[in-house]
Amino acid sequence: MQDIEPYYSWRHLYISAEDELSPFYGREYSEFEYSNTIYNYYIHPQWDDFGSSTLYMKLLFVDYDTGFAVIEFIGEWNDAINNDIMVLKRDIADHLINEGISKFILIGENVLNFHASDDCYYQEWFEDIEDGWVVALNFRDHVRHEFNKYSIDYYLAFGGELDDMKWRLFSPNQLFERIESIICHRLA
Repeated sequence: MQDIEPYYSWRHLYISAEDELSPFYGREYSEFEYSNTIYNYYIHPQWDDFGSSTLYMKLLFVDYDTGFAVIEFIGEWNDAINNDIMVLKRDIADHLINEGISKFILIGENVLNFHASDDCYYQEWFEDIEDGWVVALNFRDHVRHEFNKYSIDYYLAFGGELDDMKWRLFSPNQLFERIESIICHRLA
């Protein structure tokens, strides 16, 4: 796990530690000191700790003018024990919503498991972005199955063309436009 880095090819466009509006503004990172772990397995030091002991993230890109953010995750999403969605909603999503973000792209190809609890924080997030959306890209099949099983899929858009999207082939704005067109087509 220590070799899995957050996606870095957009760093010339955006770095969350240098964005004064980012919840990670001012963070300093080491390329050599590994300190964060998921179940005693060290992870790459570029991942951001946001308060969960099993789930880490990287704010890959934010466009305040268009109102969207791209967030990549690694680890185990555990709402049952750690209430990861509450921490994510309160400490990250609410901060970004207050800065005008209403569309969220969540990338979960490195999320290994999902353990549900209730859906109240998903519902709250959904209600807070009345004209926006939250899209889950590239989550593993068994994780998507758990989202469906607990009706989380009502709040997180995924499936169809969003499954296994080759998101790295796009610039952030191209990715946003592609997803926006899929969402608009679904709502039509």
